[in-house]
Amino acid sequence: MYVAHTSQLDISSCGGTKEKAVKNLKEAVRLFLEEAERMGTLTRILEEAGYSRRRAKLEGPKFVSLQQVSILLPAPHAKTHSRLL
Repeated sequence: MYVAHTSQLDISSCGGTKEKAVKNLKEAVRLFLEEAERMGTLTRILEEAGYSRRRAKLEGPKFVSLQQVSILLPAPHAKTHSRLL
């Protein structure tokens, strides 16, 4: 299972392949933005996510870096976690 996530909007989706996860994420974002537009909250949501309007164009936030990090849990936590799975 693959998970696709957009940190700017804090939306995630998943799929059995990377391509399916990305496709599902795009659909989830589209539905989210359509609903926000319908509710009249789209501008506020985009501003809070770091987007801004420059002339007639919407610009996203600029990232300095992006890094994926994995953390090993200490043995007591790992045992508890494995029982939950």
